[in-house]
Amino acid sequence: MTASRPIVARAPGKLFVAGEYAVVTPGEPAVLVAVDRYLTTRLTESTDAGSIHSPEYGQIPLTWTRSGDGVLIDREHHPYDYVLATIQVAERLRAELGLAPRFFDLRIDSGLDDVTGRKFGLGSSAAVTVATVRAIDEFYGFGLDRVELFKLALLATIAVSPAASGGDVAASTFGGWIGYRSPDRERLRARSATSPIAALIRSDDAWEGLEIVRLPPPDGLRLLVGWTGSPASTERLVDEIARHARSGDVDLPAFLLDSRAYVSELWQALRAGDDASTMAAIRRGRRLLLRLGRQAGVAIETERLAALCDSAESAGAAGKPSGAGGGDCGIVLAPRDADVAGLLRTWEAHDIRHLTISVHPSEGAVDVR
Repeated sequence: MTASRPIVARAPGKLFVAGEYAVVTPGEPAVLVAVDRYLTTRLTESTDAGSIHSPEYGQIPLTWTRSGDGVLIDREHHPYDYVLATIQVAERLRAELGLAPRFFDLRIDSGLDDVTGRKFGLGSSAAVTVATVRAIDEFYGFGLDRVELFKLALLATIAVSPAASGGDVAASTFGGWIGYRSPDRERLRARSATSPIAALIRSDDAWEGLEIVRLPPPDGLRLLVGWTGSPASTERLVDEIARHARSGDVDLPAFLLDSRAYVSELWQALRAGDDASTMAAIRRGRRLLLRLGRQAGVAIETERLAALCDSAESAGAAGKPSGAGGGDCGIVLAPRDADVAGLLRTWEAHDIRHLTISVHPSEGAVDVR
């Protein structure tokens, strides 16, 4: 690469379809889709120091250099945490491969938010991590395959958020509809502290429990996405549910059992092209999240999310919160004969914004077990 030719890499956002909360437990299944809203990174080689800049976080770029201990920045905390973690893990890989160190500037532009900068809950942290890995992979010529790219991005993700399932990272990496089970991230963090990154991303034993499979989209169902206008913190909500599980308020084993059952049914329904069973699984997932929220005293399904889901039922479709709930988006799978026009009128009356989102195409075959 020359300084005159920037590297442009992008990654799609995501939506959870099923398996929320349970997926943070290693081996529990989930379903996600990648969506056609993107985060783009533009990498340009620099000298002496590198920088990271996004209009989303102001006009002053964050500058990074190197020290004997790795990447050095000039402040303790910054919204670019996931980018910095990605640079850190990529720098370790570069050194292990014997490649000469170079500096670069990163420009980040996100299409995963609205014009005011409010997040839609489409997985911007995962998308920026995946896009940054893709750009640095091309910059240094690592030659990562798609699975190795995912693994490097997940190692960067759990350096910042240890409890993150990685499902959003998988969706941003592979596109399309995917079935996902998370590995043991505590074990991964421990291994990454002592093992070479190159060996870790090419090993299998450290990733026990990980499964990423391609699922066919439902042919006869339309995916609709509604945004409630209220951003939610996935990490805070997951921590809150975990706290109630430790106190005994939440029957976690029963929740995991029920989640595993309905998500497994969804996997099977999608593979069989059974639209009725697909919608039944979505409705079952909604009821399960409602029960979890009641047990924990947490508003997973807010008033607007309830209106979104109820309108789906009235229109002959199936809806549920997407992700941790508490705001952000809800999803609907609607058959061809559903009253979508009436559903959208109800959304408008409840100030729910219909996002014109489609599924980002699958990017190659995937079967990671």
